[in-house]
Amino acid sequence: MIPRYARAEMGRLWSEETKFRIWWEIETLVVEALADRGAAPRTLVKAMRAQRRIDPEEIAAAEAETHHDVIAFLDVMTRGLGEDAHRVHAGLTSSDLVDTAQAVRLRRAGLLVDGSLGRLETAIARQASRHKHTIMVGRTHGVHAEPITFGLKLAVWLDEVRRDRARLARAVETVSCGKLSGSVGTFAHLAPDVEAYVCGRLDLRPAPASTQVIQRDRIAEMLTTLAIIGGSLEKFAVEIRGLERTEVGEVAEPFLPGQKGSSSMPHKRNPILCERISGLARVLRGYAVAALEDIALWHERDISHSSVERVILPDAFTLVDYMCDRMTGIVEGMSVDADRMRENLDRTRGLIFSQRVLLALIEKGWSRREAYDLVQTLCEATRGGGPDFRERLKGHEKVLRSVGPEEVDAWFDPGYYVRHVDEIFERVGV
Repeated sequence: MIPRYARAEMGRLWSEETKFRIWWEIETLVVEALADRGAAPRTLVKAMRAQRRIDPEEIAAAEAETHHDVIAFLDVMTRGLGEDAHRVHAGLTSSDLVDTAQAVRLRRAGLLVDGSLGRLETAIARQASRHKHTIMVGRTHGVHAEPITFGLKLAVWLDEVRRDRARLARAVETVSCGKLSGSVGTFAHLAPDVEAYVCGRLDLRPAPASTQVIQRDRIAEMLTTLAIIGGSLEKFAVEIRGLERTEVGEVAEPFLPGQKGSSSMPHKRNPILCERISGLARVLRGYAVAALEDIALWHERDISHSSVERVILPDAFTLVDYMCDRMTGIVEGMSVDADRMRENLDRTRGLIFSQRVLLALIEKGWSRREAYDLVQTLCEATRGGGPDFRERLKGHEKVLRSVGPEEVDAWFDPGYYVRHVDEIFERVGV
């Protein structure tokens, strides 16, 4: 991933040096397990733990000759281990090492993303509480509908982030699975108890059954989960972008001192962070499709998935971690214009209260058809100018035969629509 979208801890996790350190640890644990069973000398374990010399450039130079990354790693690793070096990697196939190490990184990366989502969850919860009673208009199809609060909008986001974290936890569990079962998954040259020991030390579970590789539906589950998280982040970003439009002007992402919005128009404050999140979410969805394509391999294994995963796994985790961090900053620093929200609430001159008027007239004994037709007619007349919707109702002779002007005024109280917000917040757990 390009440095622009990489945070330090996630970047280190997906570095070549970290990969080789995990490979080294797995090879050491295998020898350690064999030593416990009297099948390898303990002096070799001590030497492997003492050496720990990782030089990615040296390994890359060896791979330029061997054209095989694992063999190159083993060539470099075993230098200086003495006469017992031939015991390293005995009974293993390359995918035993590669897939088990990859599971370690997938697990760690998933936990890092969960931490980032946790910080986003906290930021959303704080803003939701702050704006629990900040009245605004709700929109369906992009058109004014009925009053809500901005806090309620954020409570919906909060509930979704928690679902994302639950999905991620399940996916982390799914990918936390290693294998040391050999070339076709039969444990022909290494006993299952060695696999159990190594996986246990790495916080992994042994795959109940495997071929030469861990099955790729596990990774596809993780990548689709990351894509869903990206979809949630995009949803939040699109909402902020919509509310930041000049004609709406209710919410805006942070705009820092010295920041420039346009090279040609000095007045511009563009929602570039939210737009960036929307764009990167598309990349995540593409990576999820690639992971789904990797599920079907020939027989006990082919290598068509390998090149794909070298790109999509570090990139997907790096992107979603970055996106979570950016969205946290947006939520923490966004400006909320409650006055503009109220101004927009009144923009349609009372039309957003039409459903309450409809239901109130039905309660007064009107047929639904009769009430609907009258309310719609008065709403259309209001759109054309002149008196607002409330005044038209208060001046309508048939309405006044059913209800007094004071009760009509009560129908236009926005507080009626948000009277259950406290209960909704309790259900969400804000």
